[in-house]
Amino acid sequence: MDKRLLGDPGTPAFQVTSYPFYLINRLASRYNAAIEAILREIELDIPSWRVLMILGEETPRGVRSIAAAAVIPLSTMTRIVQRMAAAGLVHSAPSARDARVTEVSLTTEGEEKLALARKATSPIYHKVIRDLSAEDFGQLIGLLNRLYDNLGDG
Repeated sequence: MDKRLLGDPGTPAFQVTSYPFYLINRLASRYNAAIEAILREIELDIPSWRVLMILGEETPRGVRSIAAAAVIPLSTMTRIVQRMAAAGLVHSAPSARDARVTEVSLTTEGEEKLALARKATSPIYHKVIRDLSAEDFGQLIGLLNRLYDNLGDG
């Protein structure tokens, strides 16, 4: 039977195990549980880890941009950034180009914590993808991005 039909909550044939959003949430919850204990050992929580990982790709970055990348409401992200600034992991300041934008950058301590976090979480990443070929992994990333794009405003 077509798994798309089984994953459609509007049909009598619906099966939660064929519903992609159930599976994605289940995967994300299990992954977060696995890394949460490891991050706690280096005095990080998952929201701070997400911010560090995002800033590790591009810094400085606006709070709104970080919130969008992390899929966290702006007000919540603002509080996370404030907490991280108080811990010395990030520095935030109004943008020189647009004072309405608060830019966030990693501090030296934040860069060190990011390096620790990457090293600590890498073994779990490798465990998760251990039996996926490069092609499987590429398809997975492509499919997840297609699903995300399909939920957009277009």
